[in-house]
Formats: sequence, structure tokens, C-alpha cells
Amino acid sequence: MEAQAPENLEELTEKIALLQDRLPKRLRQCAAYILQNTHEIAFSTVAEISEKANVQPSAVMRFCQVVGFGGYTDMQKLVRQTIQPGIPDYSERIQNLREAGDDSPTAILAEFVEAGRQSLEQLSITVNETALEKAVETLAQARLIHIMGLRRAYPVASYLSYAFEKLRIPNVLHGGEGRLTHAEAMREEDVLIAITFASYSSETIELADEAVQRGLPVILISDTPSLLVNGTVVVPLIVSEIDFGAFRSLSATLSLAISLAVATGARRSS
Repeated sequence: MEAQAPENLEELTEKIALLQDRLPKRLRQCAAYILQNTHEIAFSTVAEISEKANVQPSAVMRFCQVVGFGGYTDMQKLVRQTIQPGIPDYSERIQNLREAGDDSPTAILAEFVEAGRQSLEQLSITVNETALEKAVETLAQARLIHIMGLRRAYPVASYLSYAFEKLRIPNVLHGGEGRLTHAEAMREEDVLIAITFASYSSETIELADEAVQRGLPVILISDTPSLLVNGTVVVPLIVSEIDFGAFRSLSATLSLAISLAVATGARRSS
């Protein structure tokens, strides 16, 4: 009889604690590490967890199956949902606006203008100047700039690629369609700009992991400083957007993106 998968984080930790003493040595190591560092599962690869737990990746996969999951991705999905609970879908958001009486075009525009203003003010205050300077210097020295962003991050990624193209800066926009990210195109002296927001794109994180493994610098544009790929080579640029009715515009993020492009163009031509 197959083990039933936990349905929430509490069930997961309870099940691990219950099974821990009955597991083989390597699986006990997995259990001990995951119990103490459960939230790391959300943004870490199997290889990263296995290294930290001092076991083979196959042991981590086996551990997931013993707990009741089909694989590591299923356990990761559960942890991510707990850390970043699901937000209402678009139809629910529209219904909420109607019920609140905020669905007239003028009211919606006014709300998004205000949300954008607050987001931009927040960005100007909280931007990490050291990280921004390092990002521009890294981009200015790059042979080729790779850009990856899906879903809500895709407009930012495509806009960056467009801006770099107009500035005559070589770049590659990775789309991720069919899970094809053109990772093989990354070479020494290249740099990756990875853009992802909650709930985070696994394809983008995987490409960032690949870049790190190849020793390439990664500039991470995200809404949380806890989304770590590799502490020494990732330059985090944190940007958050004020939402209206659970809808988020990209006012601050696009401003950060065009600033990166223009500053990089100025630095390369100096």
C-alpha cells in the first residue's frame, strides 16, 4: 500500500518525525535536515538539498517517495504553497472588485496610478545601491546577456531584451517554451538576468541554478531576498509592487529594468 502524501506543512513535519527513527541511515539524514530547514525546500534543487544533508540526490528522491510524494517536485510544491499561499484567480479578483464597488474604469485607473506611485516611491527608498552598481558593472563587462522571466515577469524580460537590442548590447531572451531555455548557449564571460516573483517560476530558478553551476554571475530580480540560488555569485535586486485588488502592475519593476539597461549602455560606451 502506497504512503499517502501530506496535504500541508504540519502534516509533512509530523509524518517525518514519526518515520524518522525507522528510516535507514541516509534517509534519516534527509529527515533530520528537512525537519530543521523545511522552508529551504521551496527554492532549493535536489542537488542543493542532498549536498547540505550530506547524501546522494537519489536518497533525497527516495525520501520523498517514502513520505508519500511522487517525487521532489511534489514536496517542493507543497512547501511553496505554504510559504506563499495561493492568491485568488483572475475571475475571483474581478468579482471582489465588483462587490466592493471599485470596478468603474476611472476608479480602477486611479487605484493603479496610486499603487504605481507607492511602488515607485518604495523602490527609490529601498533599492540597494551597492547591488545595483554591481549589477550594472557585471552587465557592462558581459560578453552576452541572457534574460529569463516567465508569466508576470515575461513583459519585464522582453522589455529588457528590447532595450538592450536598441542599445546594441548582445543578449538572448530565454522563453522556456516546452522547457527549452537555450541553456546550452551560456558561455564563459556571459551573465544571466533571472526575473521571477511569487509564486516563483521553477524554469527560471532552474536556469539560474545552471548558470551558477557553470560559474556565471546571476542578477536576480525578485520580490524576496530569501530566494537564494547561490550566495556568492547572485546579485539580488529586490523590488515589490503595491497591489490593487490582488492585481499587481509592473511600474517599479519596469523602472528598475530600464534603469539597468540605460546604465549598462552608458557604462559600456564610457
